[in-house]
Amino acid sequence: MKNTLLQTRPLSTDLAALLLRLIFGGLFIYHGWQKLSNYEVMLTMFQDIIGIGIKPTVILVIFAEFFCGIFVLLGFFTRLSVIPIFITMFVAFFVAHGKDPFQVKELPFAFLLLSLVVFVLGSGKYSLDAAFRKNG
Repeated sequence: MKNTLLQTRPLSTDLAALLLRLIFGGLFIYHGWQKLSNYEVMLTMFQDIIGIGIKPTVILVIFAEFFCGIFVLLGFFTRLSVIPIFITMFVAFFVAHGKDPFQVKELPFAFLLLSLVVFVLGSGKYSLDAAFRKNG
């Protein structure tokens, strides 16, 4: 009998995709909800760093974090949903916190890299994407 803990093969790629989506999507829902529920305060905290205005910037960040976070958590259009998150974290890391020390921008960097992992891994079989593929 082989010891599964010592094998190099994944125990379950689909389970790993589910856990990653739940954690990653849940964290973004949390951060997005904070911005959505404190919208007026966010307008005073954000800057127009990409030249589209403060209000559209906050709305796009809320869309990426909260709504795309929900989609990723559910596994609904996962690869498409993670693209706005990637862009938001790219801007946060390289533009909004570009001159800050790494300790300040470590979380956007981690989220940026994890969004790439979610994109490559996809939603897995425990997702709405997989359920719609079966029925479609």
